[in-house]
Amino acid sequence: MALQDVCKWQAPVAQGLSPHLPPAGGWAVPRGCDPHTFLQTHGPKLAHGTTTLAFRFRHGVIAAADTRSSCGGYVACPASRKVIPVHQHLLGTTSGTSADCCTWYRVLQRELRLRALREGQLPSVAGAAKLLSTMLSRYRGLDLCVATALCGWDRSGPALFYVYSDGTRLQGDIFSVGSGSPYAYGVLDRGYRFDMSTQEAYALARRAVAHATHRDAYSGGSVDLFHVRESGWEYVSRNDAWVLYSELQKLPEPKEQEEEEAGQPQPEPATPHGAGDGGELSVGLRD
Repeated sequence: MALQDVCKWQAPVAQGLSPHLPPAGGWAVPRGCDPHTFLQTHGPKLAHGTTTLAFRFRHGVIAAADTRSSCGGYVACPASRKVIPVHQHLLGTTSGTSADCCTWYRVLQRELRLRALREGQLPSVAGAAKLLSTMLSRYRGLDLCVATALCGWDRSGPALFYVYSDGTRLQGDIFSVGSGSPYAYGVLDRGYRFDMSTQEAYALARRAVAHATHRDAYSGGSVDLFHVRESGWEYVSRNDAWVLYSELQKLPEPKEQEEEEAGQPQPEPATPHGAGDGGELSVGLRD
């Protein structure tokens, strides 16, 4: 027998969830309190950590990330996906609060789809980055934590933009976001070239994330690798970070330039003309 038949209980009328986020000044905080100050004082103190990277080269854009979702010292999920597809030619890395990143990517997907229906074509990567930064800037100071690298291919070719939750928008060739980004940048700065082959780009991205997961306590799990081509994005692989780092340690290190120069045969110094047996030079005059 149903519960409402026993105690005359009636389920409350559930109002449908609004597809729109509340306006910037519509958050429920005590009257007379500044939202930013209230959230800093009474909000949860959660530490975030991740390693995401993206770089642009002649064959497209590479996006890679670890899969560990942490909340302070607690590993909430060891196999999460931090690279979110937006549409066939655009995806983004996520760093920050997982709920904020997922929410804003859903909003971005909806807005880009509506614009494509109105205009007959999808916006460029630069247009998508500008749209996301404009929407996020309206919520500046409300403790949002979204740091993303938008990777895509449009009519102008491969493009890469970095967007932060305060409205910052930057264009570049290499971006790494998260607590493990300093370690990833060290590997990327050493091995990045714009004219790399596809396999070299895959190896560089895997090596950068694997070294970051080894040094950063908040990064780990596996290494996800995506490739954005002219035909669309492609999910390349997922490799265990520890196994990948162990395999990289077994590989021989590349020789330094000084070692290569030292290994080359050096020409013998020429003996001065007219050197005497006692080591002194005798200078002769020619007629």
